[in-house]
Amino acid sequence: MTAPGRRSSTFSRLLRHGFTDPSAAERLLDSAEVAPIRNDPVLLEALGATADPDLALQGLVRLLEAQPDPVAQRELLDTVIAAKPLRDRLLGVLGASTALADHLARHPSDWQALVMYEPRDLHPEVEEFERGLAEATDPVSLRVAYRRCLLSIAARDVCGTTDVAQTAAELADLATATLRAALAIARAAALQDAAQCRLAVIAMGKCGGHELNYVSDVDVIFVGEAVDGADEGKALRSATKLASHMMRICSETTVEGSIWPVDANLRPEGRNGPLVRTLSSHLAYYQRWAKTWEFQALLKAHPVAGDIELGEEYVAALEPLVWKAAERENFVADVQKMRRRVVENIPVAELDRQLKLGPGGLRDVEFAVQLLQLVHGRDDASLRSGTTLDALSALAAGGYVGRADAAQLDAAYRFLRSMEHRIQLYRLRRTHLVPEDEADLRRIGRSLGLRTDPVAELNREWKRHASAVRRLHEKLFYRPLLDAVAQLAPGEARLSAEAARERMIALGYADPASAMRHLEALASGVTRKAAIQRTLLPVLLGWFADSADPDAGLLNFRKVSDALGKTPWYLRLLRDEGAAAENLARVLSAGRLAPDLLMRAPEAVALLGDGDGGTGHLEPRSRSHLEQEILAAVGRADGAVQGVTAARGVRRRELFRTAAADIVDSYGTETKPAEADQGALVDRVGAAVSDLTAATLAGTLRAVVREGWGDTLPTRFAIIGMGRFGGHELGYGSDADVLFVHEPRDGVEEQEAAQAANRVVAEMRRLLQIPSSDPPLLIDADLRPEGKSGPLVRTLNSYEAYYRRWSLVWESQALLRAEAVAGDEDLGRRFIDLIDPLRYPAEGLGEDAVREIRRLKARMESERMPRGADPKLHTKLGPGGLSDVEWTVQLFQLQHGWAEPGLRTTRTREALAAACAAGLIPAEEAAILDEAWVLATRVRNAVMLVRGRAGDTFPSDPRELAAVGRYLGWEPGHVGDMLDAYRRTARRARGVVEELFYGA
Repeated sequence: MTAPGRRSSTFSRLLRHGFTDPSAAERLLDSAEVAPIRNDPVLLEALGATADPDLALQGLVRLLEAQPDPVAQRELLDTVIAAKPLRDRLLGVLGASTALADHLARHPSDWQALVMYEPRDLHPEVEEFERGLAEATDPVSLRVAYRRCLLSIAARDVCGTTDVAQTAAELADLATATLRAALAIARAAALQDAAQCRLAVIAMGKCGGHELNYVSDVDVIFVGEAVDGADEGKALRSATKLASHMMRICSETTVEGSIWPVDANLRPEGRNGPLVRTLSSHLAYYQRWAKTWEFQALLKAHPVAGDIELGEEYVAALEPLVWKAAERENFVADVQKMRRRVVENIPVAELDRQLKLGPGGLRDVEFAVQLLQLVHGRDDASLRSGTTLDALSALAAGGYVGRADAAQLDAAYRFLRSMEHRIQLYRLRRTHLVPEDEADLRRIGRSLGLRTDPVAELNREWKRHASAVRRLHEKLFYRPLLDAVAQLAPGEARLSAEAARERMIALGYADPASAMRHLEALASGVTRKAAIQRTLLPVLLGWFADSADPDAGLLNFRKVSDALGKTPWYLRLLRDEGAAAENLARVLSAGRLAPDLLMRAPEAVALLGDGDGGTGHLEPRSRSHLEQEILAAVGRADGAVQGVTAARGVRRRELFRTAAADIVDSYGTETKPAEADQGALVDRVGAAVSDLTAATLAGTLRAVVREGWGDTLPTRFAIIGMGRFGGHELGYGSDADVLFVHEPRDGVEEQEAAQAANRVVAEMRRLLQIPSSDPPLLIDADLRPEGKSGPLVRTLNSYEAYYRRWSLVWESQALLRAEAVAGDEDLGRRFIDLIDPLRYPAEGLGEDAVREIRRLKARMESERMPRGADPKLHTKLGPGGLSDVEWTVQLFQLQHGWAEPGLRTTRTREALAAACAAGLIPAEEAAILDEAWVLATRVRNAVMLVRGRAGDTFPSDPRELAAVGRYLGWEPGHVGDMLDAYRRTARRARGVVEELFYGA
């Protein structure tokens, strides 16, 4: 029994040396195996230096128990006490890896493998590992030999004898030796098959890049050829059998566990393609069918086993294709999209713990480096290393990456890889998740030399490095472009003009020379403005490159900066509010409309700043708020011209607000993915533009009346919104369809009242179209009785008389969307009361009226389609377009509005939903019509945003078409898919229209 004093002393010593369970440790120290050396101070010092002293002691006891006899035990004990290098390696492994402790318990003499490599052999080559595996003649013995070699690598790693890059290289060398040994075993089992073929094993991924993990799939590609005189088909079948056998030897689990899976899914056509191809077959595939990511994967291709000469022929044949990959259309976008897809596929619960794939993880470093290699490695062979850190060093030496950035990224990558190694080493399991258990975190922290507070220090260092990687991942590709045009310190490497031009082309800039001039204008000099813009531009360039028109984005940014660069709040806004810079980049590169609106009043940039979720300032303002602001501005104005100018200025600003919000929500941002409901986006734009138009008309009316008649017009005057205006569905380029109604005041002659009303209309139309920096608002009154031939303004009684005697069915249909929008509210309300019986006729429409509507619709389809337009892509008049959906919904309103209150609305989608709720339209068919209407409306909005002018069909210019695609959510290179999707949606809608409208 241990004396209390001695027990207390032992406890404190154990705690001081890093043990977390002193009771268990003391029991182990009292065991018969350890008792001979338990009081030797060297033992506790050595155990305390390990990642987990408790684990190291447990492993030591197990190893001593497993020794075959007392002599072997004594030899091991003597080594632990007397041989410091060997003791540190052995206890270091036992304190870091339960899996290797298990191996030593099963193979107790393997601890002597740690004697094999003395300091002069710090980095064994493949051949030395092959000698270590030489006695392996079957899968089981190969696994034992592999773990024995792995034990030596881990020992040097945990003791700090090798750094993380050397360790990764040794692991790759061991994997190479293992593949060769496995192939030799497979050949011995199939001598006849093996004699017919040449088989080369090409390492890919981390093995090919000479930077393997402790536990990882080993990615390979197989190349096969027939030996002279052999049948090619038989030879390939033999090579496939040989390759499959080799893969099974490495991958299958035995009593000794498995080595690692051999993964051949990077081969042409992936798992669906043949396992082994000839060199010519590989070459044909990569020349015709390969995707960008497949060339990126080939960066690390390296022949490692089998017929090395054939493997070298393979690499030599494909290398020219790899270094042309950056010339492919959408190259940068493809690489960036693949990276985004990797992040999107991470389970949400794992995102913050993903060391490899998460934001700021290892893959961010690797993707950025590989992207730069593919762009600049075409002309600079020094960049063609498959090893990430070597390639990063070469990029820095060549000026493609700033030296300080490269050093910071190198340090972060080494730290993250070291964490990954320690996590995997513990149980030799393939994982990249940082554990949540505090004991695991403590062990990892201590293994990395963090001893004061291992858990807190580890988390702090991990987050610091991940944050640096996130920042540098964005900066790495773009910063050297600025260095190419900015003043650098003497001796600092810089990107050459030609390299900068190549990078701009790879980013998608059509005019790299102009882009470089813009960069020089923005970033050169020593002013505060230039310094801040040098900080912002690397990220902005990335966002511009993510658009369909990077050139326009950069040019527009230069214009805004020229206009506002001396305004203190502008640069502060972009620098300090994360959402503002990204929102600005999206808006400036999405098309012409929003930048044009912004250029006329650059101070509207302030709307792009942080609000609720980064877009709070972009929320549309209510109609009452807008009307209040405009009327107040008109009241302060000196005359109608100045008043309407103020109203148009508000309209311009609010159009920009609406367009910017639409772009940001449609494109998404780094912090806010584009996940908004498309119907909700359409409704928001339609309501915002309609409310803005109504407020502008109200202000214009007030300005005109105030100047011509003071406070009171001789006649009551109301404006009735029609068409999309009345339906709250205006687009960015829509005219304002209206009717004008007036009613003479008491004692005023009708002629005088009519003259006043007509003067008001004429002056409103004139003032809203005067050429200025603000977009005009066109007033269209062609839906009035008698059309263009009828008077612009009628009295309420005149409307009543006309509709009672002359109204046609198409006018009743047009009135379905009539809504009072400005002017005398009582008069507007009485006009609506007047027309309700016409648009919602009691008992619905008669058969003659239904036939007339169908006849008019068919006539419109045949006569109004523009010459040369593709009907299937015409969003308004084409099959399944806006007209199809709206006429169908309006037919139901005319037939059933008298009985179904929900149908008495001016809004298309609301009426469609009401018809569905009333059982008039099946839910599935209603959904098809709604989807088609929303898509067609979004296409029209997109065309206006992109081109700056209205259009009812997709643009023919490829860059404009690509921009429309981005707005609609399509990735670069998929405009064909977008057009097919539109045709498909419209075709389904037309089928519903044929049934519901035409009764087919």
